[in-house]
Amino acid sequence: MSQSLSKLYVHIIFHVKNEQIHIRPEDENELYAYMGGIIKQHDSFPVRINGIGNHVHVLSTLSKNLSLARFVEEIKKNSSRWIKTKGVYYEHFAWQGGYAGFSVSQSKVAVVGKYIERQKEHHRTVSFRDEYLTFLREYTVSFDENYLWK
Repeated sequence: MSQSLSKLYVHIIFHVKNEQIHIRPEDENELYAYMGGIIKQHDSFPVRINGIGNHVHVLSTLSKNLSLARFVEEIKKNSSRWIKTKGVYYEHFAWQGGYAGFSVSQSKVAVVGKYIERQKEHHRTVSFRDEYLTFLREYTVSFDENYLWK
């Protein structure tokens, strides 16, 4: 085979570092659009980006030329740098060091996209902590809860 071809969907979740600095609702759409641009610059396609003030969900394809760790690093680094230009409120903004990344089957892209789209409704009854732990357990990811929230 002379070509390397792939279509990998990933669902990525990451959290703000400082609980005192949330993403303001009036800045969400612009932030998500900016993240979408970062994703496109890395030969990937943003399917759905959404969240609430303290965390973000990204559903996108992942370029065959990038590792997941590098992809998330680029999204977080560049979006953090960008949001700091939005005023003094974000002066000390940062994303938490870690992230969660999950593979998504082509047959589940629409379901995951809808889930991400409905984040505000979802988090009226479920905390981020509970949501995150549920994902880790459903995907049988080994973790030490002592290090998840630092």
